[in-house]
Amino acid sequence: MAITPDRVREIFKGLENGDGAAFFEHVVDDVDWTVMGTHPLAGHYLSKKAFIEGTFAKLAQVLPQGAELHAEHLIVKDDQAVVELHSLATAKNGLRFDNRYCWVVYFRDELIVRVRAYLDSAMVARLFKENPIA
Repeated sequence: MAITPDRVREIFKGLENGDGAAFFEHVVDDVDWTVMGTHPLAGHYLSKKAFIEGTFAKLAQVLPQGAELHAEHLIVKDDQAVVELHSLATAKNGLRFDNRYCWVVYFRDELIVRVRAYLDSAMVARLFKENPIA
């Protein structure tokens, strides 16, 4: 059965509420996740664990309240969704992390199996330049 827009919004609610664990319950362990760009979060991650360590764990060090991702618009067809997200986070140094994302998400049995994520690379680079991590 194809994924529905309501179901996609429900899955993404965890990110909006700062509950990444709730969102990641809907991601397979061997997810194929590519974060496009040339910045500290960019890369091709071949597992949920690698993706979280390479992105969300780094963001947690510089964004005290998390990324605060809000799904704004989506297009759903069959087992794919294009989800536009907006981050409303504030960094440790006070920088407003007003970033926009577009995730192309592939589902199998209502679980996320592949993602291609696009975002403002310059803003991510600035975030980590102004808020260095070890």
